[in-house]
Amino acid sequence: MSDYVRKPLDPPGGQRKVLLHSCCAPCSGEVMEAMQASGIDFTIFFYNPNIHPLKEYELRKQENIRFAEKFGIPFVDADYDTDNWFERARGLEDEPERGARCTMCFDMRFERTALYAHEHGFPVITSSLGISRWKNMAQINDCGVRAASHYPELTYWEYNWRKQGGSARMIEISKREHFYQQEYCGCVYSLRDTNRHRAETGRAPVKIGVLYYGDDET
Repeated sequence: MSDYVRKPLDPPGGQRKVLLHSCCAPCSGEVMEAMQASGIDFTIFFYNPNIHPLKEYELRKQENIRFAEKFGIPFVDADYDTDNWFERARGLEDEPERGARCTMCFDMRFERTALYAHEHGFPVITSSLGISRWKNMAQINDCGVRAASHYPELTYWEYNWRKQGGSARMIEISKREHFYQQEYCGCVYSLRDTNRHRAETGRAPVKIGVLYYGDDET
């Protein structure tokens, strides 16, 4: 862990047990270190069937597992049910980033997170998704609150992980740990749109498994 002295975190209702939905190691690194520093008993829940292709999915998951094992954090490897994701994305293929397709995607991932929390005695859920400046935090929080509302005993923690330098520490931790650096949000449509933009601006398409934080070229 870093030497940064953090203000103690206070999960909703004074609870100390949290299920953390993680999208990837770079986004969750700061969240994990912050919760560890506050003595919170948390478990990582990795459920991201949106990530495409499988090679990219495995890279992101294994980096997250590597970091979790380093600090002895429990890690739940959930299903990679891509058929279900594509079914729910039908008709939303051309939605822009932060649009209706992303809402569907957050809903799907948080619904599964909330169900697992309900079944395994976690009173609080939260996510590392909101730490990225590329994401709409209000959109993410709305989805998290909606998923948790299905279970009376469950609360979604709407903490702003970006504040007090959280986003900057996310990058610092990623460089320190030499995390894999993904170049698009995750889904096949995000990859399509990213490569389309790159072509329009004269850049080469995304190369999966090439960039790592801390490398000279990044």
